[in-house]
Amino acid sequence: MTNRLLNILTGINRTSEPSSGSMILVNDLYGAMPEIHTTFLGRAPVDEAWKTAFDQLVTLSTTKRPHGPLFDPYIDELTREVGALIEETRPDAIHAQYVGFALSLAFARTAGSIPVIAIAHGPDVMMAERNAWAREGLNEVAAASAAIVAPTSALADRIDRLTGGQFTDRLAVIPWGIPLSDAQVRDQPATGTGPLSLVHAGRLDDNKSTITAIEALALTDHPHRLTVIGQGVLRDHLEQRAIELGLRDRLQFVPFLPRAELWTRLPNFDAFVFTTRDLEAFGLVLIEAQAHGLPVTYSDLPGAREILGSSGVPYAPGDPRSLAEVLDEMSQDPQRRKALSKAAFNNARRYDIATTAQQLRELTLRVGS
Repeated sequence: MTNRLLNILTGINRTSEPSSGSMILVNDLYGAMPEIHTTFLGRAPVDEAWKTAFDQLVTLSTTKRPHGPLFDPYIDELTREVGALIEETRPDAIHAQYVGFALSLAFARTAGSIPVIAIAHGPDVMMAERNAWAREGLNEVAAASAAIVAPTSALADRIDRLTGGQFTDRLAVIPWGIPLSDAQVRDQPATGTGPLSLVHAGRLDDNKSTITAIEALALTDHPHRLTVIGQGVLRDHLEQRAIELGLRDRLQFVPFLPRAELWTRLPNFDAFVFTTRDLEAFGLVLIEAQAHGLPVTYSDLPGAREILGSSGVPYAPGDPRSLAEVLDEMSQDPQRRKALSKAAFNNARRYDIATTAQQLRELTLRVGS
């Protein structure tokens, strides 16, 4: 396998567009991986401008069905479609994104002698912790895989518990990354005291807990301003809560932004607020913010603590008062903000997508040898 182009089959069972962190990650990852040919399985509609990282993008035709009475027939049909694609593409290795989800199950059931590397993204692990059927799927894919990749040791530990320690020796931690060369740091970080211009970006759902930042804003001693960037099922609820708290003039909602546009805006803020309450596989947006020189305050979760360490300021997850205290302290200490900005930039240097890609390629070669 080492003497020729490495042929990889992978995919995510979603529309083929950069509408989520996992889609953006795989686009970066396979675009940065040297000497490979990638066939990516996705869903229509396809964003034609987005698929440039993949040598071939195949749209799956099997109709998606949620878990329920029709789920098993759906998996069977998807497995047949994937099996035919494996016969056609003859990959050297399969990268099964989202351990235990439908597409990874189809990969696991049709791979045969082709080595499978399962790649965890977070929602797959959360689902397996909450549902027996998802846990069964995760274990099936883990058993069929030569290696299981997690971006943090905290996530790897959760997978190890879910699989009863049966596959500990297959677990590998490969931190995720971003294309660092595209990030631009703010020329002159704000140095005065007073209200901060804050930004939060991500899905607006219960686990991302954007409500923590909004309610913290109402508890601060200083009138900080917050820009919330993203879409999700809680958008209307969050806007209503902001009105109830009298924050209409201090809070702005911005729809989901393509990453290029998000990155042009990040340097205009004083600090980034990260509010996930339960599980975050890695938190790429943390590194994106740090790469632009933003001080970061984050909910003190094991995964976030692992990638940030002392380069960010933790607060108690889901606790608005704890976050409010951190924001007020940060606003009154410009020297600390300056030090955090420098620490953020230096920490982000550890997470280049080229390093992630090289490590995943090396692992793929090892399991296939």
